[in-house]
Parts: sequence; structure tokens; C-alpha cells
Amino acid sequence: MLIRLGATKSIASPSLRCHAPVRSIRNLPRFLRQPQNTQTPLSRSQKWTRRVAYAAALSATAVVTYNTYEPFRHTVLAADRIGRVVWAVSLGVVDYKRTFSKIYEDDEAMLNAYSACHKRSAERLLIALQTNGGIFIKLGQHISSVNLLPWEWTSTMRPLQDQCFPTPMEAIEAMYIADTGRSIEEQFSYFDPEPIGVASLAQVHIAHDRETGKKVAVKLQHPHLEEFAEIDMKTATTCLAWVKAIFPEFEFTWLGEEMRKNLPLEMDFCNEAANAARAMNDFSGHLWTTLYIPEVFRVTKRTMVMEFIEGGRVDDLEYLNKYHIDRNAVSRELTKIFSEMVYINGFFHADPHAGNLLIRPAPPSSRSRYNFEIALLDHGLYFDIDDELRINYAHLWLSLIASPSAKTNADRRKYAQLVGNISPEMYPVFESAITGRANLKALEDAPDTTSLGFKRAGSLIDTLQQSEEELEAIRRALVQKDGLLPMLFALLRRMPRRVLMILKLNDLTRNLDNSLATTHPRSRIFLIIARYCALAVWLDERKAIFDEWRFTGPTWSSLGSYFSKWWSFHKLNDGIRLVEFAMDTQAQIVMMGAWLRGLWRRGFVGASRAAAGLEV
Repeated sequence: MLIRLGATKSIASPSLRCHAPVRSIRNLPRFLRQPQNTQTPLSRSQKWTRRVAYAAALSATAVVTYNTYEPFRHTVLAADRIGRVVWAVSLGVVDYKRTFSKIYEDDEAMLNAYSACHKRSAERLLIALQTNGGIFIKLGQHISSVNLLPWEWTSTMRPLQDQCFPTPMEAIEAMYIADTGRSIEEQFSYFDPEPIGVASLAQVHIAHDRETGKKVAVKLQHPHLEEFAEIDMKTATTCLAWVKAIFPEFEFTWLGEEMRKNLPLEMDFCNEAANAARAMNDFSGHLWTTLYIPEVFRVTKRTMVMEFIEGGRVDDLEYLNKYHIDRNAVSRELTKIFSEMVYINGFFHADPHAGNLLIRPAPPSSRSRYNFEIALLDHGLYFDIDDELRINYAHLWLSLIASPSAKTNADRRKYAQLVGNISPEMYPVFESAITGRANLKALEDAPDTTSLGFKRAGSLIDTLQQSEEELEAIRRALVQKDGLLPMLFALLRRMPRRVLMILKLNDLTRNLDNSLATTHPRSRIFLIIARYCALAVWLDERKAIFDEWRFTGPTWSSLGSYFSKWWSFHKLNDGIRLVEFAMDTQAQIVMMGAWLRGLWRRGFVGASRAAAGLEV
């Protein structure tokens, strides 16, 4: 077919012939004309200038959006925080994989390699947690307090107990107005902008209340916590799940679960004030007590105004020497306070590190028998412990102080099963976790010396001191004994969280006893715990008998049972008191010897310092 549209030109091809109209380009409409490149190509410098301009425009847009659009800023910061932790965990996973897969010349080389790997991985994570701050500091503090973990991890994370960064004053002021409806200047005639203490969740300032004129401590939550709390918790939980997926035997997911459950409670200062009031009420019926809990004057969810306590750290030997405070008595009173909380009241402080304890000279109105009071701070996290678990744990502790015998061994394993679902295979690890000893003699006629060369104690009140050989045996066992480390993590996973917190309290009392350089035997604080356990068991047995009498009335059988249990309690309690008296007498003799040596070297000043455990 041939179509003619004016003048045409035939265009042929081997397979197709068509005819197109011929028109001048000048006669075509403007929009149909072929664009012609008449621009001069850009030089290299011009291209570079254009790229810089684009980058500058993009950066300016990002900066403006970051400062003005909250969701974008939140996303950027969250991604940065997540990436920092994920990177540290990733490097640690690779490091562990490489270290654990190598073959070593001997056990010593393997032990050193594993220890170095623990240390490197802990230090990487420490930097990430410190940089992120807030909730991640809290995570590190939890790691540092689980003494069942390798020493390299707990010791590396320990600085997080004290090394936290303050929030700028501008952010604090804005948060205070938002929470209270009044400015800091309206509420306080004086407010020190420099905090006297900074923790992972809050910081504390000294102020003078405008209405009452009292010197107060003002606790203020870090404002950024709420912004990142949820994303930080998800990041921590995801990282812990990732570690579990790669190393199934190393499970820490329970740590993330605990933080997710308890962190909202710690971030609510109204809950903290309620805990403080309940703890104060638990000790209100005591005629004598060294415990003092500061009074709370005003509280909102993120702000708290409370009584200011002037004092020193409970383990500050210089402070104790200045006010002539007996460090042995301080250690004993700390153990009594926490033992009563756990075994008698069933409601205990769950974050009892040394930074939450202050000591001060006893004021005239004090109920203390001594010349000092112990102020307990930071009541954000408490645990209830049900009666069954409380009494069973008391029975377990009493079996650990009992002399070795077949019955004692059976009781230890029975109550370990009831308290923590501990199987016979896992019991030796559980016992070491509670006692801090390699193993106790199970039977009276068991050999005194182990195959590893150290003497083993028969019970917790054995005066045998822990040797370096025993400490080294514990450390080596974690690496050398096949399956022990996975068993340790399994123990952590299955143990009730309340029991873990009680172990944390036991570790606190042991560590403070060491920090105070006490002169009594190491087992002295175990005797105090045993006395409170005996009292808890007796009160429970007495309550059961009284409940029976309400329904059936007293019978000769029940009366006999009552006096039998009463006699057993007093026999045990009085026996413990006799041993305590002997130990305290021995401690005073040691202290008097130090006082005389100091007197000989530097006179009365040297005598005072030597008796306080200080260098002369």
C-alpha cells in the first residue's frame, strides 16, 4: 500500500518498505523538535563544586530535619545506639568462636587464652555501654553483680557502678517543670547545679527547700531515658537472643527479661517512695536498729525531694577512723539488716551495692546501739519473697552451717531442689555459688584434703580460711572441667530470680566484709545469717502450731511438739551466740595488737590508724 501525504520519499529496507512524510525540522512544532546539545561539557572542578553543593544541601536538610522533626532525630539516635552495641557483640562472638575452636598446647595456655578472650569481649561491651549510657549502664551493672559469671566480666563491668555522666542543667530544668508544674527556682531557695551523685537512671542535687528551709536531696531522672527506654530494651533483648542462637549453652536471655520487667518499676519514683515507706515500716517496731531510711517529702514519677543525709561511704576506712567507728560492728550490722529483710520480713532491697549505703555518726535521736547509723538509699527495686521459698532457703542455709554428716548432705540437696530446682548433678555448682567455696565435705569421715592440694571446709562456719589454691581450683574448673561452664549458665537460667537476688545480697556482705578489712573470721557474717534463719524457721513452726490450736485446741502432743521446737531453736541460737562471742573476742585481740603496733611506730595517731585497718 502507498499513502501519499504531500511530497513523499520512499524508504526501503530488505524486509520492509514504508513511506514517511518529508518536512523541514524548522516546520515541526517546537515540542517535536530533537533537542540539540549546545552546552559546553563541565570541567572537573565544576563537577566537584556541584557535588559539594549537593552534599552541603543534603547535610543542611538533614541537620534541620534532625533538630526540628522528632521522629527523624529519634530514628538516627536509635540506629546509632543499636549499631554500637551490635558491633561490640558481633566482635565478641567472632572472638569467642575463634578462641574456643583453637587447639592449645596445655591447660595453662587454654586457661590464659580463654581469660584474655573474656577480658577483650567485656572491654568492648563496656565501651559501648558507657557511650550509650542510661539503660545500658543498668545492664552492665547487672552483669557486674552476677558473681557466677567469669571474673573478667564482673570486674570489667564494676566501674559502671560509679562512672555515669550527668544530664545538662537545661534538660533537667525542663523536665522538672513538665513533671511538677513549677520551676526549680520557685521550689528551692538554693539549688546546686553540680550533682553530688550520678547513677544510670538519675542524678542527685543538693538544695534548700524554699517553704521549709530544710537542706534536701533532689533526685531527678535523666530525661532521655523515656525516649529510648523501649528501643534500648529491644536492642538488649535482641543481642542476648543472638548470643543464645550462636552459643546455645551461653544463655543470658533471662537477664533481658528481668530488665524488661523491673526497669519500669525503677523508673517510677512513686514506686520507690512506696518501697521506702514499707521498708521503714518493717523496722519501725524495733527498739534498737542501726538502719536509717531518709524521709521522702515530695515525689512525682521522675522527681523526688527527700531528706539530705551527710555521711561517707560505708567502706571508707578513713571516714570510719575519723569518727571512731568500729569497722567490725559495721560489717555485722549490715549483715543483720539484710538478713532481717530476707528471712524475717520477706521484702528486701535488690540493688544493695556500696554506692547505695552511707554511714554517719548517730544523732541524739538515733535508735542505734552504736555510735553510727547506716543509711540505705535508692529504693527503686525491691523483691517480695513468698513464705515457702523464704523458709526453705532458711533451712538450706542452716544445713550449710551444720557439721558434715549423711543427714546434713541429704538436707542440703533436698532444700537445694526445693529452693532452686537444683538437680543432684548441678548441686556442687550451686553450693559453690552460695558459699564461695570449692566444695564442702559431705560426710564427717571424708578426707580433709582434696586431690588438688587444698583443705576443704566442713561447713560455712568452719574457721578454715580460703586458700589461694582453692580460689585457683575454682577458676580452673570453669575452663578445664568438661560441661561445667554450660552447667553454670543452665543454673543461672533455671534459678528463681529471687534466689539470684539473695545470692547478690550474700555477695555484697562478703565483699563489704573484705573491703572493711575486718579482724573477725570470714565465717562471722555467716553466723549472723544462720541466727536469722533459725529465727525464721522457729517463727514459722510456732505459727503452724498456733494455727492448729485455733481449730483443735492445745493437745498434749502439740504441746510437746511446741516445747521440742522451742528447745531446738534456743539450743541452736544460744550455741551460735557463744561462737559469735568467741569470734568477736578474737577480733578485739587482733585489733588491740594492731593498735599497740601503731602506737609503737607513730604514737596515738598511728595506733588509731592501725586499729582502723589503715596504713601507718
